[in-house]
Amino acid sequence: MTGMIPLSVLDLSPVPEGLEPGDALRNSADLAKLADGLGYNRYWMAEHHNMPGIASAATAVALAHVAQGTKRIRFGAGGVMLPNHSPYMVAEQFGTLAALYPGRVDLGLGRAPGSDQTAARAMRRNLAGGGDDFPQDVLELMRYFQPSEPGQSLRAVPGEGSNIPVWILGSSTYGAQLAAMLGLPYAFASHFAPQMMMQAIQLYRANFRPSAQQATPHVMLGVSVVAAPTDAEAQYLFTSQQQSFINLRTGRPGKLPKPVEGFAERLDPRARMVLAQTLSCAVVGGPATVREGLAAFIAETGADELMVTGGIHDHALRRRSYELLAEAHQGLAQAA
Repeated sequence: MTGMIPLSVLDLSPVPEGLEPGDALRNSADLAKLADGLGYNRYWMAEHHNMPGIASAATAVALAHVAQGTKRIRFGAGGVMLPNHSPYMVAEQFGTLAALYPGRVDLGLGRAPGSDQTAARAMRRNLAGGGDDFPQDVLELMRYFQPSEPGQSLRAVPGEGSNIPVWILGSSTYGAQLAAMLGLPYAFASHFAPQMMMQAIQLYRANFRPSAQQATPHVMLGVSVVAAPTDAEAQYLFTSQQQSFINLRTGRPGKLPKPVEGFAERLDPRARMVLAQTLSCAVVGGPATVREGLAAFIAETGADELMVTGGIHDHALRRRSYELLAEAHQGLAQAA
């Protein structure tokens, strides 16, 4: 039923112009509490580095902070960029979260660096291996979450026996193939890289092998949503995210800009192409427009779950957007 699929939150902990990372993380904690009360299913944060506009670089630490004010919502990484870390260290970090919040932790894993090459080198000291070792690293990490065996010399404490659900993230068919082969749930980054979305979904579902963790395929799709009382206001607020994407793609990453009136009309052809490539799946508008946009996206993709993100400069208006989205989602459920 269209309206009944779970709705989740992806929070990049955006740092708006005029504020600092600490403000962004406090805003994230406030948003997580709101999402918990509104009935959202998951609250994920993502690992990015060397980006002035994103405060969730130390993802496990940020998650520990935001989880404190919540009661039932699942939370996790969407994702940890595994080439940046040893699987053992990730197992300990997320094992610690699972010990503090049992039964509520997810771990999404990606093979991209989540950064530029300068930051990747600073984290790893060298770039040997990297994404090529990703499948083996995923399997190693999952083993640390299993119960320990007699005589086992290396144990993740906390971590062992936690059986934290692992997700594979992707923006191409690579992650879809790996998730299908391992029998894991799959999250696709259609909120910023929608070009291969349908191909990846089809490949994943067609090749899925049941596993101890996941008996059937489960596809969660990222989607940018900006909701406001009117279509015009939502489009105005959306210009912050549009500016941010253009700045990033043209080598000028920065804090989340303030919205700008008439922004779309002033764009040059190259900038229009950037936005068409990255934000084609975005749902932006008033309650009716958002409700119709969500229904169309779910019908087109057959998604099992949606993970929503939205770069809105004013935190109070970001809260309102998620409130209106929850109402729209409930409206779909009632209409189904």
